Amino acid sequence: MMQDMMPIAAHLIRMRDGTIKQLNPFTGTEVWSVPSRGHRPLRHDGNAGSPLDPARDGAHCAFCHGRLFETPPEKARLVQTATGWETLKGLTADQLFDTEWVFRRVPNLFEIVSFDYWEKNYSYFLPPALQTRKDSYLAGPRGRRHVLDIIDARMVRSGVDEATVRATPIEKKLALANAFFGGGHELIIGRRHFIDSAICDNQLASSGAMTQEEHYQYFRFTIEALRDIYLSNRYVRYVAVFQNWLKEGGASFDHLHKQLVAIDERGAANEMEIRVVRANPNIYNDEAVNFAAQRNLVFAENEHAIAFAGFGHRFPTLEIYSKSERSQPWNHSVEELRGVSDLVHACHAAMGPGIPCNEEWHYKPPDADVPMPWRVQIKWRVSNPAGFEGGTLIYVNTIDPETLRDTVLPRLVQLRSEGRIAPMKIAAECDCVPNCLKYNPAVRLQHSSDGEFEPLSGEARSEQ
Repeated sequence: MMQDMMPIAAHLIRMRDGTIKQLNPFTGTEVWSVPSRGHRPLRHDGNAGSPLDPARDGAHCAFCHGRLFETPPEKARLVQTATGWETLKGLTADQLFDTEWVFRRVPNLFEIVSFDYWEKNYSYFLPPALQTRKDSYLAGPRGRRHVLDIIDARMVRSGVDEATVRATPIEKKLALANAFFGGGHELIIGRRHFIDSAICDNQLASSGAMTQEEHYQYFRFTIEALRDIYLSNRYVRYVAVFQNWLKEGGASFDHLHKQLVAIDERGAANEMEIRVVRANPNIYNDEAVNFAAQRNLVFAENEHAIAFAGFGHRFPTLEIYSKSERSQPWNHSVEELRGVSDLVHACHAAMGPGIPCNEEWHYKPPDADVPMPWRVQIKWRVSNPAGFEGGTLIYVNTIDPETLRDTVLPRLVQLRSEGRIAPMKIAAECDCVPNCLKYNPAVRLQHSSDGEFEPLSGEARSEQ
């Protein structure tokens, strides 16, 4: 009988055997969570690990603080001083070890979209300020040597034989260095490879291992870079922001870092979403947050953001939505940004450092003509799409949304009681006010005019 299937909605249906069929309302992705494939163990705390070698402190990988000359010249660094946090720019090679940075912003050695792409397709060249920065860095012998060494290393790793590398004129190599000063693929690197108390190599410093303040600064520093990329290259239509954690999640190093990649398109996913939003401007409330609240998938909330177990994703996904009326992260207030950062930090802390994942940022492209809220998705890379998925375009997600919610909830409660995450409402404590996302002007007008959710007076409460 059809009623035995327990229909929940067109995009979330539980079958009689327990199979949960999901349909993503934004992308149309079809996902099945099959009970018989949902009992695989998760790697919460990593493998047993091997003892750390104290002699390698600060030198475990090319992103570590003792190996600064193995990455291209940094664009900025964030330091913590006695008076607060400060962004430093324009440092010379001789100044790199003068301050203890917490986060660095550096070019990616191997760009997804290269400087050559922008130069040849758009006649892009270094803006005056960036050209001045390049000239200043190359003016010192140590900076010049650093740049040439990095160019040589990149050529060799790209398959160029050493004889050709040596024969390449220095002027040509220095021209290639434009990518280090005006490219659109950047990394935001955290200082720590391992947590401060680590004794084994499985005790990695993940996003969840940060303090709330460190994570906020990590977000803020990333957003500064995001804004700078748009301002320095008018041909950029979208900057993808993401974080690959652990090698199974696509990371080159098991060292915490975010990536920003500028492209000259909005991307197929954004184009599809924009069409959907035009048809229903309130879809992020209707089909995401409101629906999640109705199905008890919301697991955390604060004044400025809300988090729920996502549905219709290829991988188990935690979703965090900003409630702000502003669609882009660089326009958020300090309080709004902290609200999003706190929930993202809590999600990472709850899942622990042992689960490979991708953190993806989604926001309104600057040239889009519809409002879209900023939201962050944390996708657990705990399964590999294979032949079945390729042949059917139905993806098998081994953890259904309710199980995902129940997996993180107890940990969130524990972390909050220990003061290791920000104060927030959890599970049944969440308000889940309908249409809580204020990106949609019509919803903002409704909240400001109808008074539907005004607090009850004490007398009114006693009568109910």
